[in-house]
Amino acid sequence: MFHHLAAALPWETLAAPEDGLNTEDLATWLRNLFGPLFLVVVSIVALFFLFTREITRFAQFILLAIGIGIIFYVPNIIEVTAKAIATALGVDLN
Repeated sequence: MFHHLAAALPWETLAAPEDGLNTEDLATWLRNLFGPLFLVVVSIVALFFLFTREITRFAQFILLAIGIGIIFYVPNIIEVTAKAIATALGVDLN
């Protein structure tokens, strides 16, 4: 049934956009989605380590959380990392 419906649509509707895929706000969307979730998880795990008196694991976890937090909160680091990975994989960015 979907095939018949798709066949009835004009070709312009089914064609890919001429300007390509727009990923301008992808980093902002990821930051807005995962940032608060990340802070909640870090808070809960940090409290767990503090209440169980595992200071060494708490310190290790905080250092890891700071490293991951830099990825979400430093401007343009996601874009720079994505471009570096794409370039390493041989994708043409022009």
